[in-house]
Amino acid sequence: MAEIFDFELARARLRVKRAERSLNRANELLDDNPGVCISLALCGRIRSEQRRVDEARERMTKLSPVAHY
Repeated sequence: MAEIFDFELARARLRVKRAERSLNRANELLDDNPGVCISLALCGRIRSEQRRVDEARERMTKLSPVAHY
């Protein structure tokens, strides 16, 4: 049972890291591209990536309330 828990916690950490990496990349693209249309699209992407990060952190917290990331 502990192995399954450890596996799920590792998967949750991976989700958080992937979501954070994707969010950072979207922010970098926003800084590199000053165009209005591109900026609007990237702002939408950034909002969705922020939501993914929050959801991934919440999922990880539900698995282990004492695990802080």
